[in-house]
Amino acid sequence: MTKTPNILLITSDQQHWNTIGAFQSEISTPNLDRLVREGTSFDRAYCPNPTCTPSRASIITGMYPSQHGAWTLGTKLLEDRHTVGQSFNEAGYRTALVGKAHFQPLKSTEAYPSVEAYPMLQDMEYWKNFNGPFYGFDHVELARNHTNEAHVGQHYALWLEEQGCVNWRDYFLPPTGTMDSSITYTWPIPEKYHYNTWIAERTNSLLNQYANKDEPFFLWASFFDPHPEYLVPEPWDSMYDPDELTIPSLTPGEHDRNPPHFQLTQEDHPDFGHWSETGFGIHGYRSHHYYEYGAKSRLTEYDKKKLVGVYYGMISMMDKYIGKILDKLDEQGLAENTIVIFTTDHGHFFGQHGLQAKGGFHYEDLIKIPFIVRYPGRVPAAKKTSAIQSLVDLAPTLLSLCNITIPHAMTGIDQKEVWLGAKESVRKHTLCEFRHEPTTIHQKTYVEHRYKITVYYNQTYGELFDLEADPDEQFNLWNEPGAAELKAELLLKYIWAELEKEPMPMPRIHHA
Repeated sequence: MTKTPNILLITSDQQHWNTIGAFQSEISTPNLDRLVREGTSFDRAYCPNPTCTPSRASIITGMYPSQHGAWTLGTKLLEDRHTVGQSFNEAGYRTALVGKAHFQPLKSTEAYPSVEAYPMLQDMEYWKNFNGPFYGFDHVELARNHTNEAHVGQHYALWLEEQGCVNWRDYFLPPTGTMDSSITYTWPIPEKYHYNTWIAERTNSLLNQYANKDEPFFLWASFFDPHPEYLVPEPWDSMYDPDELTIPSLTPGEHDRNPPHFQLTQEDHPDFGHWSETGFGIHGYRSHHYYEYGAKSRLTEYDKKKLVGVYYGMISMMDKYIGKILDKLDEQGLAENTIVIFTTDHGHFFGQHGLQAKGGFHYEDLIKIPFIVRYPGRVPAAKKTSAIQSLVDLAPTLLSLCNITIPHAMTGIDQKEVWLGAKESVRKHTLCEFRHEPTTIHQKTYVEHRYKITVYYNQTYGELFDLEADPDEQFNLWNEPGAAELKAELLLKYIWAELEKEPMPMPRIHHA
């Protein structure tokens, strides 16, 4: 009798789609390259929202952010939402998440309590006694900080103390730690105490347990890098010579045909107050001193190069520890019966279009993501396909591959036949949403194989790009007279796509 497959989901955080060595010669990722050789790579995979909480909640619910409710940062995925982990648990699987969750905000209220919020975030006694259940995972080991953020705590901090790192707070910013906030690029923390080490070690410990007990599992190893801050320990900080890298930049005039807030990002001291729908009126992207939307003068030529080198170094270091997890699968004899998926929650700007980090811009750099699937003997090896994928498809597809009933409320598409190579594609389009605050940005993008169109709530401007003729998205066709008929057609297709994705929580069982 064929055993039910195991699931190992490995994710990074805020990783640009073109940062895998097998497809991009300036970066080294030997372990991700191994997955590319042994599995199928999808070069048209998309996130449903270019920020953490919404996309991560979509991964476990199989729904779009506008449906599951965790629509932006600072919101909470309510515990009554059905998750893929619950379905796996009901089918007899062990379920676990190690690393970043980010399903809840950093601030807790009486109406919306959050265990990922201060002060509970750093209540070590609480975390000594809590490992789940949590959103369908029967076991969790969590952390919240990106690099040296003050949010460090939870299970990662406990592990640091177990490793004998009694001065661990020295590697993190106040109020938890004492690190100098002016430090950039080189994170003084020793590699043996880095959260990559922790995630790989704890993931492998769980793999040992599952193998020893012969238990099927759904395990999510959730890495934090390469999400800024741009910080990584030696020697990864200097692995790449910035002068040898291709540094993306603004093409002069490319924002002339774009909505007004695009041009404002290129000014030294912009006023976003009149463009509240962009989200910039109340919220810019914070960082130490080397990048911030609308602060072009703060980025020196050195910084523009160095941050790319460090970003690549963060990915290469993470790749090393992904390799340790893959090696453990081999060591325990689990690889042949384990579906491995590598992806990220959303993309990243590091100079493309004159932008940095993330925000309300639906360029491919931010919404397209790396996506690799390996399942020996079932998923074709060394294959690359342009079949459209979305993170909302992960939950229903994984359940389908394990012959578990897909809940009717899930609105993602079952990609099983595409992953197995039996069908060329099952998606003709996908949607990406971004709604930052109730009174600010609210945009949605419809993407098909050739064209993409972005609409803004209560605005007559938008974006329309021909990805075949203009893959770098330099020429917005929205107001071009010759594209009027195409725009009308795509707007209708977008409306149809919205209607198509409405959830059907139960089938109709009677005509009356």
